[in-house]
Amino acid sequence: MIRLSDIVVKFGDLEALHNINVDVREGEFFTFLGPSGCGKTTTLRTITGFIEPVSGTVSMQGRDITHVPIEKRNIGIVFQSYALFPTMTVHDNIAFGLKIKKMKKDEIEQKVQEIARKVDLKERHLKRAVSQLSGGQQQRVAIARALVTEPAVICMDEPLSNLDAKLRVQLRNELKKMQKDFGITTIYVTHDQEEALTLSDRIAVFNKGYIEQIGTPNEIYNHSATEFVANFIGDINPLTDEAILKKLGLNTQEHHFIRLERVRVNDSTQDEQICQLPGAIESREYYGLYIKYYIRLENQVIKVIEKNDGIRIYEAGEKVTVGIHPADVMTYPGEG
Repeated sequence: MIRLSDIVVKFGDLEALHNINVDVREGEFFTFLGPSGCGKTTTLRTITGFIEPVSGTVSMQGRDITHVPIEKRNIGIVFQSYALFPTMTVHDNIAFGLKIKKMKKDEIEQKVQEIARKVDLKERHLKRAVSQLSGGQQQRVAIARALVTEPAVICMDEPLSNLDAKLRVQLRNELKKMQKDFGITTIYVTHDQEEALTLSDRIAVFNKGYIEQIGTPNEIYNHSATEFVANFIGDINPLTDEAILKKLGLNTQEHHFIRLERVRVNDSTQDEQICQLPGAIESREYYGLYIKYYIRLENQVIKVIEKNDGIRIYEAGEKVTVGIHPADVMTYPGEG
């Protein structure tokens, strides 16, 4: 559907993107994830035509669009700031792209009404100025405006980042449902790992202008290809104590990590491969659904997540046994 081949982008002497290769499939929700300044928005702007690469090609449905003007790419865009016209009505904001295309008035009206229903905007909303709407409603207007022209692809640049946490979660769910209902290929930019894992069919993790890994949320989280990905996605324990590494049969010259939920506390499983280590609870954090424990092992503290069953809660100072299966450890080369 959308293919980036060996894309290089430079700003003066600075090379912002280094040989980026991405293949987004039709109907896919594909996310560019990474910290600020990593190149994800630059890549999105290269796809939409705001930035022209110094080398490489952007193709859509098999057609080279590297040098095609923005307005002729048939790509809908939702900006971080939404970029709506604040003094215009919601109706006129949505209709703007259709008017640019010089469509007939009755056809514009029909399309605006149809898309408004699909994104749950009522007739009363259409008559208001955008400035009178809530953040969530403005986001729906931005999506409606991007979709009403029936683009082949929609690109979204951190569209939820300006909303409060509760609304962000609510609209995240709505966004995924809308994308599935429309069946439109979506490229989404975010720095929020949870957002990426929740929404995406596949994720590209960016770092300093490179792509570290492309994969499904499960592959990115449970089979992180690099040490950067392992540390950036979710919470993780570095295993640094040599005594523990030796008990696990791991090379002390390499870097080893384990996810919090993979560590077992007082586990009765009779699996000889699980290494049982004595420890003591240092502290805990109560989250309701689960409890995060900080447990002292040998010469390091590790974090463990335990499902909250409402019955057994460990107290600070309590002795416990911690089980680690070597197969659950992710290993990466050491320096040099």
